[in-house]
Amino acid sequence: MNQAPRLASTREELAALLADGRRAGERVALVPTMGALHEGHASLMRTARAATAGPVVVSVFVNPMQFSPTEDLDRYPRTLDADRGVCADEGVDVVFAPAVDEVYPGGFSHDGPAGVTVDPGRLGTVLEGESRPGHFAGVLTVVAKLFGLVRPDLAVFGEKDYQQLVLIRRMVADLCLGIEVVAGETVREADGLALSSRNRYLDDDGRRVAGTLSRALRAAQERASYGVPAARWAAMSVLKGEPGLDLDYLALTGPDLGEPPETGEGRVLVAARVGSTRLIDNMPLTLSTADTPTGGPTTTERSS
Repeated sequence: MNQAPRLASTREELAALLADGRRAGERVALVPTMGALHEGHASLMRTARAATAGPVVVSVFVNPMQFSPTEDLDRYPRTLDADRGVCADEGVDVVFAPAVDEVYPGGFSHDGPAGVTVDPGRLGTVLEGESRPGHFAGVLTVVAKLFGLVRPDLAVFGEKDYQQLVLIRRMVADLCLGIEVVAGETVREADGLALSSRNRYLDDDGRRVAGTLSRALRAAQERASYGVPAARWAAMSVLKGEPGLDLDYLALTGPDLGEPPETGEGRVLVAARVGSTRLIDNMPLTLSTADTPTGGPTTTERSS
């Protein structure tokens, strides 16, 4: 049995727990989370553990800045004791679980913290950014804070939150942070549903409906060799066949979330509500030159 990870709740405790590893020159790995940990998070911890013999830190912090006043901040599950058990099973060394005023010492409101924040730029205003204004400013600001507090050599993020992953990589490059950002593949349940802390809100019928998302993405993958219109049509045919699904958007893009290439690797992303639960998913696909459009409006479809 692995030793239980040490718990840090303050900046000072975190620094003290990492001091020996830093003096020894060991590489520090960080896995940022909002808790309610599941196998998807555990896979990211295993990726981090395999990448370094030094300390692996998992942060558990439900970041209020990335939630709007109408979203489920208060409803979001807090399960720190169970989370520490998951971390112990995966050989994590330190769990950093700060309070809000530890991360935002100048105070916080839904209008934003009383201090400097990170602007995600244009990429933060499309897809999830259009549906959730201000969300990525909150994400990048808290990730930048965690990078400053932990000072990791590498950080692991899941591909399920693909736009977040792209933006964090852009932030690290543009701000010259010198941190290796490692991507972990999306972990799925037997029916294809991407693992998410929000899945616990779904009843049996909701889980059945939610499985439509991964089926639509696979349909797009299968038709991608015929071009973007065919891939989009295949996905939309699956999505429109499920009346219990409230589609937000379906988008086909390049790996950097720009225009899809005429041929080569792309990405298909989807967001929808099942009842009151909002879910996102994405998959890679390989596009051909057949009938591939060049205009942006043809690559994204939103519900009216």
